[in-house]
Amino acid sequence: MKKEITAEAYLQRVLTAEVRDDCPMRRTLEMLSGKWRTHLIYELCKHPACRFGELKKAVPRITNTMLTQTLRDLEKLGIVHREQFNEIPPHVEYSLTEKGRALLPVFTEIAKWGEKYLDEQ
Repeated sequence: MKKEITAEAYLQRVLTAEVRDDCPMRRTLEMLSGKWRTHLIYELCKHPACRFGELKKAVPRITNTMLTQTLRDLEKLGIVHREQFNEIPPHVEYSLTEKGRALLPVFTEIAKWGEKYLDEQ
């Protein structure tokens, strides 16, 4: 397991190192980029499993096509698990994988930042 690093130490490392394509921060931001990815991860954090229609209701402005594509992308990245139930009527449920749940502390820190700085506006 890698050693924990403070924000100050990370900033110093970023400022003194050359920019690399395999930079963990860059790769993480690329993985979470896109209009809907973080929103869907957030919605899946709130429920152990969600059906497509439930996600559509939770994010009403997303189109069916974009919801499908974003869920597929997150599944390929190993963040979302898709389980198909072959029963009558058939249905599919989406949930976060262990990798996806590991993003919860990141979302917590973003929420703390929002509580501190967004109320000022």
